[in-house]
Amino acid sequence: MFRNKLIWENKMIFCSRDKPRFFSLIGLCLILLSSNAIARAGYFLQPGDILEISVWKEPDLQREVLVRPDGGISFPLVGNIRAKNNSIQGVNKELTSRLAKYIPDPVVTVSLKQMLGNRVYVVGKVLKPGEFLINRNIDVMQALSMAGGLNPFAAGDEIKILRRVKGAQKSISFRYDKVVDGTDLAQNIILKPGDVVVVP
Repeated sequence: MFRNKLIWENKMIFCSRDKPRFFSLIGLCLILLSSNAIARAGYFLQPGDILEISVWKEPDLQREVLVRPDGGISFPLVGNIRAKNNSIQGVNKELTSRLAKYIPDPVVTVSLKQMLGNRVYVVGKVLKPGEFLINRNIDVMQALSMAGGLNPFAAGDEIKILRRVKGAQKSISFRYDKVVDGTDLAQNIILKPGDVVVVP
């Protein structure tokens, strides 16, 4: 019994000493799971996102790249590539194809270092209007919740979602009460990057 107790105490000491390593491993796993979730969800890049690009055995071709406001990125030997509304896999494929003209069988790695371009805006008569950085799909009701909800003077049945489609602005109606009482849930659409929810 004493021997078993000693073994147990030794195990507890070992676990205690290894706590930093254990939590570091958990953190690494969470980062990897998050990256995989982004890949599975088919995230499309937006201006403001930061990519980390590297080419195996080519130290001069390793750098962080910002997706510019015009939606493009620049990379040595390649020039400009359209990144906006493209996936990480799509950018990787394009880079690999273009670099193959200069490097035999290039091994390119593209990862999303910071997802800063996926933003929506809520303005008007809400408790906390502003710009919201999102890392997942959210609908109108969720965006309103992030903005603290409607204030008492809001016209909930006159809410509009402003969206740019091919350069032209489109207005989408949203009737808050209809969604809340469950009679028209189809209005509760998934927002796209750049959408503005206007609460009069």
